[in-house]
Amino acid sequence: MKPFLDVHPEVAAAQAEGRPIVALESTIIAHGMPYPQNIETARELEAIIRAAGAVPATIGILKGRIKIGMSAEQLESFGQNPQVEKVSRRDFPLVLAQKKDGATTVAGTMIAAHWAGIKVFVTGGLGGVHRGVSESWDISADLQELMNTDVAVVCAGVKSILDIPKTLEFLETAGVPVLGYKTSDFPAFFSRSSGHPVLQRCDELSGIAEVIRIKSQLGLRGSVVVANPIPEADAMAKDEIDSVIEEALKQSQKEGIAGKAVTPYLLKSIVAKTEGRSLKANIALVKHNAKVGAQLAKILAHME
Repeated sequence: MKPFLDVHPEVAAAQAEGRPIVALESTIIAHGMPYPQNIETARELEAIIRAAGAVPATIGILKGRIKIGMSAEQLESFGQNPQVEKVSRRDFPLVLAQKKDGATTVAGTMIAAHWAGIKVFVTGGLGGVHRGVSESWDISADLQELMNTDVAVVCAGVKSILDIPKTLEFLETAGVPVLGYKTSDFPAFFSRSSGHPVLQRCDELSGIAEVIRIKSQLGLRGSVVVANPIPEADAMAKDEIDSVIEEALKQSQKEGIAGKAVTPYLLKSIVAKTEGRSLKANIALVKHNAKVGAQLAKILAHME
């Protein structure tokens, strides 16, 4: 994959020295948040990871080149470009062939991180099985990637707009361990609990790192999901956010929104309906994930 990758000098130096690296997605910049909060959040995430003793690698595509780590100038231009494509597994060859700009989704970032040899990836929430799947068959490519790609993912569960029980059932069938960090309940993105259990609660990151290490040594493909709930002070009430999501879903169906346009549409609608409180919660949870992800990457680096 080296002919297609541009590795930032800071990331390359960390790789050469065996220092911990944490991958970050770019969809949250291009499609997850409005400007300037998207750029501010991207910079803050990188700062949090550095402060915790790891090196951030924000992943995206610029003019058909896969960037493993971006400069401040590249982040700024990326966050203001309305033409950035949303890139998952199927989209890589198209975007690279046409030399376009692309924001990597959870699946896309996992793939590029794996190509670059990065073992830990931090995101906000995973994609999964959409509500009404029996009619739409809308299932995120993130789930297939979690089944097949060897990158640990720190997240605040799956996005609340999804069918969480069906998503967890898919992950179980796919053989993906879902570990709760200091929680027995699977988090629901904006709120701390979905009401569904994780496979196992782990109160120490060293225990999670040991699971990841042994899974790798066994040659078992796929991710380990580290479910890290939003901090209690930043969480939204489950009943409130569920009501807002139901209203946003009905509106999206009425307007005929489908495919990869669904998630950004719903998140934007939820921000409007909660008068920005959901955006604040989103930023808080991904910052929390960044700190935990950096700590996990440090432990894994010391195990090698």
